[in-house]
Amino acid sequence: MTPLLLAGLWAIAATAIALMPRRAHRPGAVALIVTGIPLLGWLTWTHGPLAGLLGLAAGASVLRWPLFHMGRWLRRKVSGRG
Repeated sequence: MTPLLLAGLWAIAATAIALMPRRAHRPGAVALIVTGIPLLGWLTWTHGPLAGLLGLAAGASVLRWPLFHMGRWLRRKVSGRG
């Protein structure tokens, strides 16, 4: 039950960070990623792979722009243009 509660608090924190001024978004995204990865592992370990996949989908929907920029950066690195 604890990982589900913490995942809910993580979602509330993500909403609060989204409501902050733009200059707080990048450090907030880093904090969400740093706390979300172990939380996602704990959630998967405790409640199974379906809960882990749902948590991963929720986290990816919240952090879609950092994922988009990381994908674009990786494509540049692989193609040798950057």
